[in-house]
Amino acid sequence: MTSAPLGQRSLDVASLALLRWAIHARQTVLFGASLVVLALSPSNYRSLAMRHALARHAWLDTAPILAGFTLLSALLTVVLTRIVVVTARSYGLSQYALEMVVRVLVLELIPLTAALFVALRCTIPNGAALAELRRSGRFEELRRQGRDPLVHEVLPRMLAGAFSTVTLAALSCVVATVLAYFAVYGATVAGLPAYTRMFGHVFNPSVALIFTAKTIFFSLAVSIIPVSAGARTTAAPGSREGAALQGLVRMFAVLLLLEAASLMGNYY
Repeated sequence: MTSAPLGQRSLDVASLALLRWAIHARQTVLFGASLVVLALSPSNYRSLAMRHALARHAWLDTAPILAGFTLLSALLTVVLTRIVVVTARSYGLSQYALEMVVRVLVLELIPLTAALFVALRCTIPNGAALAELRRSGRFEELRRQGRDPLVHEVLPRMLAGAFSTVTLAALSCVVATVLAYFAVYGATVAGLPAYTRMFGHVFNPSVALIFTAKTIFFSLAVSIIPVSAGARTTAAPGSREGAALQGLVRMFAVLLLLEAASLMGNYY
């Protein structure tokens, strides 16, 4: 019996990998849709234990990283604004410098950085923790008690991750907007009319809508994909890193697609 040609075997491996990726993507979409439905159902918030779990996860996923990320965004704003302004002045394009800073920093970098920051610090570890809970029998224990593990363990972590992403992005964008003004005009209100006109020109209705939608979809991606990978996988001992890595790869691919779609909407 002759073996299959090398090219045919490579094609079969690629087809199998693509099929496996499509199956995982379909499962993630369906699981995420079920979580969104659960999140929009008021009856799931009547339980005192659910509300306590949601408040605890929201606090743990937001408060410890809020100050650090805001300071990082402030430092990035000051450095990037200074570089762009000095470079633009040397080419006689100083009137476009501040608009460039707002477009690059506020529109693109901060929402994406906030999503990645929350994912690495909160949602990917939460997904690995869910895989460990599933392996240890916590989900089956909740089912025996008549409680849905999706509502009591998965949903609070998903909502907390989305809340943390939106909070970090919103606060950091406000801080970056204020610091960019002071970096260019200083402690004076003389440049406020020009800055307001420029900001309104950048954030026209279509761009503002795309920015809001992108931030929301970023928050859903970084909160749903890692917890989906953890909640649907029975983790063996020591496999928490594997679950975290799988969630990171899938989530990063989705974030890139969302960022590419927003760039096309803003500039094409």
